[in-house]
Amino acid sequence: MTLVRCNPLHGVTAWHPVTHFTNMQKEIDRMFDRFSSDIFDEEASKTMLPVVDIVERENDYNIKIELPGVDKKDVKITIQNDILTIKGEKKQESEKKGENYHRVERCYGSFQRSFTLPTSVASDKIDASYENGVLTLRIPKLEEAKPKEIEVNVK
Repeated sequence: MTLVRCNPLHGVTAWHPVTHFTNMQKEIDRMFDRFSSDIFDEEASKTMLPVVDIVERENDYNIKIELPGVDKKDVKITIQNDILTIKGEKKQESEKKGENYHRVERCYGSFQRSFTLPTSVASDKIDASYENGVLTLRIPKLEEAKPKEIEVNVK
């Protein structure tokens, strides 16, 4: 049996400020490279993910979804197992002869957003409206879920 001397610092390099800051600079550069490549990625601009605002009010939830350029007949709203799903498609305009496209940044294609509804809503009474490219859903709360005030008489 061979004895090997234990070296607890085996593989540990000494800290040096220049090396430390160089590594930090490389990491920051990598982070910005990832960020800028996502912004200018041609493939990423082809997928459409509509933005959503969800507001809880006293009697209901209000959901607004921006769908610019989407025809209301191309939007479908479904509820299954307390999951609200909005799906649709933004169709690309056909290119016209004589026009030279230099850059296309607008998103086209199908999209889908899903949200889990709380059990305290009346999902069978959802009201939807679509105006100026904004889909608005009003989801009423059940009566038992609404806040109640009880007056306490002090003696």
